[in-house]
Amino acid sequence: MEKQKTQAFEWFCALRNKITESFLSIEVQSFTQPKIEKRKWNRPGGGSGESTIIFGNIFEKVGINVSRVYGKLEDSAINEISGASESNGEFWASGISLVSHMQSPLIPAAHMNTRLIYTSKQWFGGGMDFTPIYKDEGDCKYIHESIKATCDEFNIEYYPKFKKQCDDYFFLQHRKEPRGIGGIFYDNLTSGNWKNDFEFTKAVGEAFLEIYLHIIHKHMQKSWTKEQREEQLIKRGRYVEFNLLYDRGTRFGLMTNGNPDAIMMSMPPLVKWV
Repeated sequence: MEKQKTQAFEWFCALRNKITESFLSIEVQSFTQPKIEKRKWNRPGGGSGESTIIFGNIFEKVGINVSRVYGKLEDSAINEISGASESNGEFWASGISLVSHMQSPLIPAAHMNTRLIYTSKQWFGGGMDFTPIYKDEGDCKYIHESIKATCDEFNIEYYPKFKKQCDDYFFLQHRKEPRGIGGIFYDNLTSGNWKNDFEFTKAVGEAFLEIYLHIIHKHMQKSWTKEQREEQLIKRGRYVEFNLLYDRGTRFGLMTNGNPDAIMMSMPPLVKWV
């Protein structure tokens, strides 16, 4: 078990580094020097994490969190986490989470996270989804075909199952509308083959980076208008509403006494409600 935990945490860190380097290389192509902030934090009760935040000409704000936390859950949170009641609240969790808000309204916002959790049980979870301001059918086709190809390498049942879970999850009930064009979302993944589940989780992270880089390069040189920017800021309001009202990662972070700044890192730098 300890070897598995170490392998997973080291992968999340390696993926963070690879994504950061790739995003910074894009900023260099736009002839700007982005601002980079790194914030380390310790969790009362056990564990720590680090946030890497990039502010640039292409990426208005992208935040990448890596954490490894453990300890005992509050009584109010025990029933929220699978297997926690049987472990008397003891847990261990590690993961990577990313949210990207772009300067251009023509490039979708993106979210990706993968994680490994131990209570009396152990499982992987995560996924990716994209939120365009203006839906591009070509992008949508490319994104979903790429995700499906990744899933099919492991289990042909994964894509339809995890796509539906994503569509159901990233839905704003109070507005009766989806957050974006979806992707995949999975939780409590424990097939009985830890190595295979881990390899799938790694493949999700790699696929996300490949997909997003393709989309960014396709649109980053296109011009946009003030009216399109206004629509982008309003659409971001929906993103904020979802993360504050429904997002499980936000709830988990708060229930486990995580770092508030890291938990709220997913918030866009500018947003409007009309």
